Order: sequence, then C-alpha cells, then structure tokens
Amino acid sequence: QVQMVESGGGLVQEGGSLRLSCTASRLVFEDYRMGWFRQAPGKEREGVSCISMSGNITYYTDSVKGRFTISRANAYNTLYLQMNSLKPEDTAMYYCGATSVKGPTTAMICATPTVFDYWGQGTQVTVSS
Repeated sequence: QVQMVESGGGLVQEGGSLRLSCTASRLVFEDYRMGWFRQAPGKEREGVSCISMSGNITYYTDSVKGRFTISRANAYNTLYLQMNSLKPEDTAMYYCGATSVKGPTTAMICATPTVFDYWGQGTQVTVSS
C-alpha cells in the first residue's frame, strides 16, 4: 500500500528554521498534487502550503507567506517544506498529503483536506519563545 513518511520536525527557538521532508512510496508521485497541513491540539487541520504536480504552481496560507517554501523532487518522490523565521504559533503536528483530484485550483485543494487520498503519520514541530 501507499506509504508517506514525514521527517525533519523538532524543537526550535523562535526565529529558527526547519526543513520538513515527505517521501512517498508505491504511488506515481508526479501524478499527485501535494500539500503540507498542520494541526494543533484542539484545532482543525489547516492547509499550510500546496503544490502542483510539476511544481510550477504553489499556494501558501497567509500566515506563512514569505517564511515557508514548498518544493518537490519528483525524481525522488519527495516533498519539502522549508520553514524560516518560525513563530510559536507555528507549533503543530505537520502532515503531508497527496491528492489525485484534478479540477479545483491548488488554493482550493489546500482548503479542503477531505480531497486528499493519502496522508503521512505526521512530524511534530515545536517553536519555543
């Protein structure tokens, strides 16, 4: 079955950086749009950033624009999220997701976690003040 494994989370001080990775197996990676989502305790899962199949279209939620960068390496079945200038409010479990849905825009899929077919197990990001 499809596996998606996130890594790169950890504890970092405010203003620091982390790079998350998500490696997928047993799916045709380039056929899927990908996204990073996060969920803090007691809150709903939030779309952080999403990327098109080729990587030429990206979307970021307002709170991370200018600080986070999403990218993908289709040759390595890997999705990345570079997170700079981290803030305590970025603290959450971060998940990568893969969706095969074709119609909605990249921004729309980031607002709709239910259209994602596969999810990783999550990696914890904690930012201390």
